[in-house]
Formats: sequence, C-alpha cells, structure tokens
Amino acid sequence: MTGPGGRPAGGTRVAYLGPEGTFTHQAALEWARGSAPSGTAPSGTLPDDAARGADGEPDAVAAEPLDTVKDVHDVVAAGGADVGVVAIESSVEGYVVPSLDALLSSADVVAVDEVAIDVSFDAFVRPDHGDLTEVSAHPHGLAQCSGFVNGTGLATAPASSNAAACRDAGPGTIALGPTICGELYGLETYAKAVEDFRGGRTRFLVLTRRSAAAAYLARSRAAGATDWKTMLAITPSVTGPGVLARITAAFGDRGVNMSSLITRPLKAQESKYVFVVTFDEAPWDQGAREVLGDLLAAGDSLKTLGLFPAGAGFRALDGVLDPDHVPVGSVSAKDVAEDRERGLLW
Repeated sequence: MTGPGGRPAGGTRVAYLGPEGTFTHQAALEWARGSAPSGTAPSGTLPDDAARGADGEPDAVAAEPLDTVKDVHDVVAAGGADVGVVAIESSVEGYVVPSLDALLSSADVVAVDEVAIDVSFDAFVRPDHGDLTEVSAHPHGLAQCSGFVNGTGLATAPASSNAAACRDAGPGTIALGPTICGELYGLETYAKAVEDFRGGRTRFLVLTRRSAAAAYLARSRAAGATDWKTMLAITPSVTGPGVLARITAAFGDRGVNMSSLITRPLKAQESKYVFVVTFDEAPWDQGAREVLGDLLAAGDSLKTLGLFPAGAGFRALDGVLDPDHVPVGSVSAKDVAEDRERGLLW
C-alpha cells in the first residue's frame, strides 16, 4: 500500500542485517538520511522525527534488524519491507559471498542504490569480564583484524555479525565491532582501531522488488544522477576455451568499461560458472545496449542484479598502485630473472 507521491503508507520500511549496531545498520541509516524518498528520516535516529514528504505529510523510515542476508532478501521479495540493505564488497576482504549468491538466486529482488562507509573495529569486553579466552566477530571482521587477533593468542569465535558478537559477548570474550557497540551493549573498550589496514571501506547495496525498481531509478535520475553502475550476471550457454575472453572482448569492443569481474559456481554443476561483472554504464545507454545485444546473440543468459548511481562507492583511484598492497611474492619486469622464475614457476 502506498501513500501520496508513491511513498509507502506510514513511511519507508528498511530491513537490514542486524542486530542493532552493525555496519549494515549504519549504512541503512546513512541511506535513509540522504537517499530515501524526499523528506524522510529514520524514526528515532535523527533530531527531526517529523520530517515531511513532498505532500507535506509526516514521513519516517522504520529500520528493522533481521538475522540473515537471506531474511533481508525474503522480506523485501514478500513486500514486508520497501528496501533492504546488505553488505556487498569490502576493500579489504572483497565480495560478500552470501549477499552475492542471494541476489543471483532471487527472481524478484534487485539493487537500486549503494552506500559506502569507512570501517574501523574497536575491541570490547564485559565490564565484569574474567579470564579472556576468545575473540569474536563476523568472519570478515576476524580476517580484517587478524594482526590483533593473532597477537592475543586467543581462540576465534565467528559470529553472524560484528554487532551480534558484541551483544552476545560472554565474560571471557573480546568482541570486535563498530564503536557504537560499546555504548549500545554496555561494553568497555579494550582497544581501539584494531583493524590491519586503516582506511578500509565497505560497500552496501540497497535492494527493492523489481516491480518497484523503476520508481527508485526515476527518483535518482530526477535528483541529477547521470553516471551509473550496472551489476550483470552472465551465464554462458557453452563453456570452454575462449569463453571469458569473448565476454570481456564484448565490453572492450563497445567501449564500455568493466570495473569488476568475479565468478560463482552454478549449483551442482562442476566446472560451470556464472560471471558477475560490474560496468560503468546504465543498460539503456547505447554502448551497454550493444554489449547486452552481443551477449544475447552469443547465446548467453543475462540478469541485471543491480543498477545504481555511480559515485557512492569506493573513493576514486589515483591511477598509481601501491606496491605494498600487491600479493606478497609478486614479480614484475624490473625483477631479476631468478626472482621472476621463483614467482612464476616457469
């Protein structure tokens, strides 16, 4: 049920991976502050809860924490939430596989916006903690803080989210999570900014039903969006030598920049993959339409997983690669022959 101007009656309902205090919660609130339907505000989180929409009526955003990424997708698909927010890519750990697989397997959910936030982890303990025996966080959080974790010499305890690790921390637990979790769950700060790499960013997708996507995209265009990013799933009908080269060449031949390419296995199909690419155009742009036409003509199956304004993601690159961040043991043309032989095994 929608209200005047196409807004949901009673405001916009936002589902996110909970519990309260996750980075996803933060991303959901940031989206609500800046990108929700005109005049909306997340209920109970901003100074002005009586924000007004275009029709002058009060409007609010209700944010609801859910237990899993699948739950977020399911409630959006069923119409129980207008949008959902899930993490999709970390600048430290890469793509979030459950979020990507949920998009691939959902017929009715698509991404229409994105939010990127800085990510830093603090370490927390219970005020009455005893002997510390474990460090708990989401698996990505544990990986992003491996130096600190290894330095403690304690066992690791993966949690469903960083906020859940803080919420459920026992007397022997060091929990890693956003700064907000300390106050939210009554914890003491054990150490601050324990991540391995400073300046990490995580990108989050804003999901909605495909039937509602056009309205969100029209709102972004009306707000001045001209540059777009598209996430596309490409499933080749025939695999073998040259398939990936053909797909990447389709973008190069049409002058469309492909900024990301990853693979996911087709379920129970050994050595069969779907390619998920992100490119820097909207499907309605001429170059993109030509690429899509070329891929369809080649027999590929296509599915747009997301379409959103560019600019909300990772910071612009300066064109210079920091050599300290390439995989350890990499070699280049300037290395001596002995090092190249060791690195390349040729």
